[in-house]
Amino acid sequence: MSKAERDATVRLDLNNPVFQRDLLGLQKAERHAALDTLAKLHQLTWNQVYCDKGLRWEKIASVKPPSSINALYSLRITQARRAVAYRDGAFIRLLSIPPDHDATYGRK
Repeated sequence: MSKAERDATVRLDLNNPVFQRDLLGLQKAERHAALDTLAKLHQLTWNQVYCDKGLRWEKIASVKPPSSINALYSLRITQARRAVAYRDGAFIRLLSIPPDHDATYGRK
């Protein structure tokens, strides 16, 4: 990955219907925490996302991604929840907010 790609500002794609359902289904406090995380992501470069200890961007090795996606990743979206996403150029494409840790990693 080039320096320009690492230093690019993150662009958010929140259009996945599963992600939208999960986000809107969160309790009010968790939903606000998730929105705070999305606002934070919107201000970061990709290099900052990779290094941020609060987000904990991690590759999900236990789930095979669709053929059009190189890899799936999880990141902390609230204190208790992780989101599933992937990188597509400058975009982070958010896919879901599973109900628990095991579901994030395909163990349920």
